[in-house]
Amino acid sequence: MNSLETKTSDYLVRHGAIPDLVSASWEQAAALGRGAAVVLRTSRGEELGTVLEKYRATSEPGQESTPTTTILRIATEADLEKFRHLQLKARGEFPLWTQRIVEWNLDLQLIDMEWILDESRVILYVLNERGPECTKLALQAAAAGLGVIDVQPVSSEGLVIAPTKSDGGGCGNCGCH
Repeated sequence: MNSLETKTSDYLVRHGAIPDLVSASWEQAAALGRGAAVVLRTSRGEELGTVLEKYRATSEPGQESTPTTTILRIATEADLEKFRHLQLKARGEFPLWTQRIVEWNLDLQLIDMEWILDESRVILYVLNERGPECTKLALQAAAAGLGVIDVQPVSSEGLVIAPTKSDGGGCGNCGCH
């Protein structure tokens, strides 16, 4: 293979205000080093991430063996500037979302929030289990015309992951059964 050909490499990448760790594929010849800022295509849209190391498949039960996320590009200065702008935007909107949660009488505590890089949605991190209160928040926001939001429950252990349908979960988004 000559140096102009591309190859696929898999990396462990951290992303999100409350960090999530994903395996991500990179279809370029150039290797990525630890700490490289990259733009990812996740299930939520375009997000900024940080490369941790090359991904080595594991035989551990329950561990994914193929990346579900794609690295689109090495982050540009424009990407980094937009990310900083969106962090300020989220910081400014945090009190408004806290007030909405109180006004909508939801039993949730907002602990952080972020806009994803392509600004197609906001992620609200709440200290709560996945369930009806999270669904109510998403529905109230939609009814108020506030755009697409993801409500991401967080516990003292980290992100609360939705059960899959094979785990007995319902739609995979709200904790219904």
